[in-house]
Amino acid sequence: MTTFLRDTATVLTREARPSLREPVGLLFEMGQPLLFLFLFGSLLDGAIGSSWQWFVPGILVMMCLSGPMAAGYTLLVELIGGSMERLMVTPVNRTAMLVGRTMKEMAVLLCQSVLIIGLAVPLGFRLHLPGVLAGLALLVLFGVGLGALSFVLAFRSAPSGTLFYIVTQTLLFPLLLLSGVLLPMDSGPGWLRVVGQLNPVSYVVDAERALFAGRLTDPSVLYGAAAAALVAAVGLVLGNRAMRRGV
Repeated sequence: MTTFLRDTATVLTREARPSLREPVGLLFEMGQPLLFLFLFGSLLDGAIGSSWQWFVPGILVMMCLSGPMAAGYTLLVELIGGSMERLMVTPVNRTAMLVGRTMKEMAVLLCQSVLIIGLAVPLGFRLHLPGVLAGLALLVLFGVGLGALSFVLAFRSAPSGTLFYIVTQTLLFPLLLLSGVLLPMDSGPGWLRVVGQLNPVSYVVDAERALFAGRLTDPSVLYGAAAAALVAAVGLVLGNRAMRRGV
């Protein structure tokens, strides 16, 4: 167990060092969420009840999709360049490689989420601290699964990488639009609402909105937690298997 923790810390440090050296890059990654927050959110202000309570959780889920879902890109670069192959022949625990990489992505997601929440408070977002903390925990759980699945896709896409770009770009916007992140699904046609119910992201979005509004016992929280836990379980199992098989 001590070896596993040491290997996990080693991988986490290795993955976090480039971001710590160039923290400005993390701010550039937040360009789209910030644009949606200040422009799109302002357009919705007053149009959907308490719009900031409704919109801010959606922005955080959008960040979770665009961040951890693309986390496999760095792994893909290492696979193509050969540095991952050299890492695989070291005695570092394969599961620790997955956990360390995933922890780095979750640390970035948490820092960005806290920044978004802090910027939203002056705009009118009401801070329900217990709900926010529970919402961030749910977001991390969901992000763990997405990040692990992204690593699996990176392994499957090497050495060309074409599959990774096709799948991530093809899935991202349908998952976003069919989850009600930007606009409520209730106003859509019946067939669109049915398709949205098949999207696990929609349950996470509903749960986040309930938690950020302070409704900790809302049934949507249970459904969202179940969806996030399922994605995390599938992602970790497949990710661990892919990491153990190696290049």
